[in-house]
Amino acid sequence: MDNDDLQQVVLKYALVNATGHSGQAQNGAVMGMVMANHPELRSQGKEIGPLTGQVVAQVNKMSKEVQKQKLEELGGYQAPEKKEEEKGLPELPNADKGVVLRFAPNPSGPLHIGHARAAVLNQEYQERYGGKLILRVEDTDPRRVYPPAYDMIREDLSWLGVKWQEEVVQSQRLEIYYQMAEEAIGKGAAYMCTCPGDEFKKLKDTGEACPHRMMTVEENLELWEKMPTLKEGEAVLRVKTDLKHKNPAIRDWVAMRIVDYPHPQLGEEYRVYPMMNFSVAVDDHLLGVTHVLRGKDHLANTEKQGYLYRHLGWEEPHYTHYGRLKMEDVALSTSQAKQGIEDGEYTGWDDPRLGTIRAIARRGIQAESIRELMNEIGVKNADTTVSWKKIYGLNRNLLEEVNRYFLATPARQIRIRNLPEEAKILVERPLHPDHPERGMRKLRFEDRLYIPSTDIPTDPEKVV
Repeated sequence: MDNDDLQQVVLKYALVNATGHSGQAQNGAVMGMVMANHPELRSQGKEIGPLTGQVVAQVNKMSKEVQKQKLEELGGYQAPEKKEEEKGLPELPNADKGVVLRFAPNPSGPLHIGHARAAVLNQEYQERYGGKLILRVEDTDPRRVYPPAYDMIREDLSWLGVKWQEEVVQSQRLEIYYQMAEEAIGKGAAYMCTCPGDEFKKLKDTGEACPHRMMTVEENLELWEKMPTLKEGEAVLRVKTDLKHKNPAIRDWVAMRIVDYPHPQLGEEYRVYPMMNFSVAVDDHLLGVTHVLRGKDHLANTEKQGYLYRHLGWEEPHYTHYGRLKMEDVALSTSQAKQGIEDGEYTGWDDPRLGTIRAIARRGIQAESIRELMNEIGVKNADTTVSWKKIYGLNRNLLEEVNRYFLATPARQIRIRNLPEEAKILVERPLHPDHPERGMRKLRFEDRLYIPSTDIPTDPEKVV
């Protein structure tokens, strides 16, 4: 583009900016329009800057009529149509009718608003594709299980209006995990490790294999059989990964470990429990899960589980990772909330200062408001902070359409003396000013009526 053409381009956008802003163009705005509409000129930014300043100064000296005339001579300007932002949830990748999804909470306490996002969105997709939603309670860490939470989770989901077609409790599936562990050992995908934790960490951080990685399948199976008789920390089962992986946490991760702590559901019958990444991968495969919605904080877990899928020849589900959800001025940490309840800081799981589903319900928030909020947030990768103002706004809109409101304040009866009979009338007012179809209410105006106590003067001399 030669200098004359370039000057005409800058002039055109200076005129556009000026005619839209009371005859005064701004350098920055004009530069922005030039670069946005002519990206090929971005490399000439240093030259265009001074030129823009000169042209803007000339345009601002013109009258508004001259500016409009000049713009018409240059062909006028039509702003590009703004694309409407797509509303609603995006389609799931490679989804067909009959998808299988799962909502998998840990029973460490009742559900909070972060859980509501996963629960609601999973159900939305299950309904969209005519599929199945599995409620899977992940309780394979005995120390984190809060016994009342099993029922609390079901109650909270019912309040949200979330329905599931199948329910699975992982502590009832330990024998299945044992079978899968033996299969992984048999295929050389997993090995028993008795290295002290600090020693293995040193090897892992330097990308070196521990001596047990080279054991035979027979040696591993023999130690696996002895695992229930060992003490906590004496042995673990590891899944083989890439020892040179850039993330040390992914290198030969732990699949099974010993827990010397009674399980609230099982007592002391079992001592060997799967780690989350192992039980989740096994269940997602065996339960036929096709799509997984999870936070982006699980990206490393997705990669860990991928090794097990490939070792055992399984087809991986389709994963959708979304951003973190934060909430203003509330505690979302279940462990902190539990401690606060025990210390008397909070009155219970429904204390309005908490972010639990039952605390939100106690504030008078309707479940449909939370569902609408979660659909609006969707599965975006960006982190989201939710404010109470936003929630109350959604709730107000919902209630405004549903309920009839009457305000009753402390009142006093007064009498109007010598009120003529013709002044005693019957008036009608709509039940809702925006919805006349809801009907009218009748009010009779006579010589006796009620007024708010606050409207009555305290000074007797001011009483009419």
